[in-house]
Amino acid sequence: MAYSFFLDGVQFPIAPSSMETQINNNNKTITLINESEVNILKKPGLTDISFELLLPNSKYPFAIYPDGYQPATYYLEKLESLKLSKKPFQFIVSRMKPNGDLLFDTNMKVSLEDYPIQEDAENGFDIVVSLNLKQYREYGTKVLEIKKAKVAGKSITKTTKPRASNKTTPKTHKVVSRDTLWAICKRYYGKVTRAMTDELAAKNGIKNPNLIYPGQVIKL
Repeated sequence: MAYSFFLDGVQFPIAPSSMETQINNNNKTITLINESEVNILKKPGLTDISFELLLPNSKYPFAIYPDGYQPATYYLEKLESLKLSKKPFQFIVSRMKPNGDLLFDTNMKVSLEDYPIQEDAENGFDIVVSLNLKQYREYGTKVLEIKKAKVAGKSITKTTKPRASNKTTPKTHKVVSRDTLWAICKRYYGKVTRAMTDELAAKNGIKNPNLIYPGQVIKL
């Protein structure tokens, strides 16, 4: 099975041999007056992802360089920029069968928590980086516009809502977190093949069918 790892659109040349995904728990156990315990179920916490990346300083035949060979410093600078930007980014892992069929993708917005850098004589000129990522969820406040109208000397508060639009829109799909072209085809067409995902990618000008992002509008 072939793996491809992407951080903020950059594919790393050598996929890690293993990856740990920790689905964190937010449930709370409390003790009642009668001394019995109950478990209060809550939504799961943010997911933690950890793995080790080998950053080669030699051009190995088994490494993948979509845009040409880059040394380890290129990827170290990318990691540094992700950390200093204080912004979340897209993390994608694509899993393919030997025949080219897509198994499934990991596609989520994450933050870079820390990344210890290891230099060991056993690795020669290469560098090993241990990455710890944490799932990122969008948050914010809702803005409500309130207008006051006077009727017979009294003040009445009205909440205005936007009117529904009568315009028709073409058949599209807005990408959300964890979406893939494979899942989109499955949802709208039922049966799905690699050719269908490639056709959908070509229709939308997507060079890499494994790279789509939340908020992107896909024409069906």
